[in-house]
Amino acid sequence: MDQAGERAFEEFFRTRRDAVRRSAYLLCGDWHHADDLAQTAFVALHRKWNSIREPAAVDAYLRRTLVRALIDETRRPWRRERAVSEPPEPSAVADGTADGVATRHALVAGLRELPPRQRAVLVLRFLEGLDVAATARALGCRQGTVKSQTAHGLAALRSVLGTALDDLRPTG
Repeated sequence: MDQAGERAFEEFFRTRRDAVRRSAYLLCGDWHHADDLAQTAFVALHRKWNSIREPAAVDAYLRRTLVRALIDETRRPWRRERAVSEPPEPSAVADGTADGVATRHALVAGLRELPPRQRAVLVLRFLEGLDVAATARALGCRQGTVKSQTAHGLAALRSVLGTALDDLRPTG
């Protein structure tokens, strides 16, 4: 890659690094794993940087690479989640935002319960703000698949969050 290409990639990386990392976290629910996924996506993007002709396609390519990296990682037996007997204690927030943090924590925990494809569809559609067509392009599937995965994912998330949000409601 020439000097101009390197500078352009560095600028793109600086501007998109945090957003890609947040998206990766929403997909996997773990900041360390999110860093690995984001790094994998940016390395793949760097390899293809000169061959990308459409600047608008860079974000789509990066999202697609991020989702594929997550799905590939979940298929590897040594990366599968392991159940523990007791969950860790939640941290207390003193400034009055505990309900928002607890709700966000419940949402991320609920997303972790979903299969990777459903999780990816929900994150891309509702947290990244992509429409059905853009989500289908990012995932490399048909729009009908996105719609069905959205419906199944929302139903599963509602059932998971129904019990999780019941635990968050104040008693008394």
